[in-house]
Amino acid sequence: MAEADPPARTVSLGTGVAAVDAAAWDALAGKANPFVSHAFLALLEQSGSVGPGTGWQAAPILIENGAGALVGAAPAYLKSHSQGEYVFDHAWADAWARAGGDYYPKLQIAAPFTPVPGPRLLAQDDEIARLLIRGAEAVVRQNALSSAHATFVAPAQMPLFEQAGWLVRRDIQFHFANAGYASFDDFLGTLTSAKRKQLRKERARAVEGLRIEERTGDALKPEHWDAMWAFYQDTGSRKWGHPYLTREAFELMAARMADRIVLLIAYDGDQPLAGAMHLLGADTLYGRYWGCLRDIPYLHFELCYYRAIDIAIERGLRRVEAGAQGGHKLARGYGPVATWSAHYIADPAFRRAVSDYLERERAAEVQEMEWLEGHMPFRRGN
Repeated sequence: MAEADPPARTVSLGTGVAAVDAAAWDALAGKANPFVSHAFLALLEQSGSVGPGTGWQAAPILIENGAGALVGAAPAYLKSHSQGEYVFDHAWADAWARAGGDYYPKLQIAAPFTPVPGPRLLAQDDEIARLLIRGAEAVVRQNALSSAHATFVAPAQMPLFEQAGWLVRRDIQFHFANAGYASFDDFLGTLTSAKRKQLRKERARAVEGLRIEERTGDALKPEHWDAMWAFYQDTGSRKWGHPYLTREAFELMAARMADRIVLLIAYDGDQPLAGAMHLLGADTLYGRYWGCLRDIPYLHFELCYYRAIDIAIERGLRRVEAGAQGGHKLARGYGPVATWSAHYIADPAFRRAVSDYLERERAAEVQEMEWLEGHMPFRRGN
């Protein structure tokens, strides 16, 4: 019997996620992670947070079957810099430039400005996922790019990149794991006595004289978004020189994603003083943006870490992911978790140099992870 012909599929480079049918995209992305949803990625484009002048040119990799139905997609961008990625390759760019090469543009498969692990290959099955990887490699070769990078890849998808020969990089974040706690005090009971006292003291100090409001969905009003925008601008201007998101991005989040957003706002009387924005996933609370117009001891910990634990316990969520880096989270019950990225380097000599760099980096990272795991604040036996 003759073998059946492989199904007809078309791989193309799109002009943006906003141009893709939302239902078709979300059928592949699922509902677990808001940062790969059509709503989030499209609003980044429509608000001007990515696009002309930003160094992020949307170029999603799309796969359609013979009937024209979308069966695979990867949120991809042509990047002219390495800002807003949280997986740092500036040393690679400098080395390639010294060797006479052009590192930029490069292909970045990611959720922009979002150091949150999640699926990067949105596909009906592993065969189509592998085709997305080959599509990314083809974009690099056909356009003489230096490289392709998939950052903050869900661990379940990393074997697909490894099988394709991409270089693997590991980093560390700090996440809270909800072990079925009934309350914050229940969680505190698992910590050492000294840490319990420290956290209680920090929480009390943080809210002295302040009022904290938690708002989501229809309870989010324009004045709350105005306050959060002011907080975000203050933090962004200090951390990055200018905020990544535009004011319109906040307006579009309010219009399209309010039911997935939790704002925590601290008031001094009627004056909004500080705030933190969290996004809801299927089983995870994601801490994203924070700002404070006056320095208040421990208020950052309260709004970004402790209240996030409260919300996760109340809603029965499995974990809290509070963003990139931050070893100070360890003392507050957030444990070290590996995060992953995959890298396709076109030039063989450059690939060998990057591979050597990653080997040395990995050895140091393994030691760091072992140290962190040995310094968790939990009582022995927990």
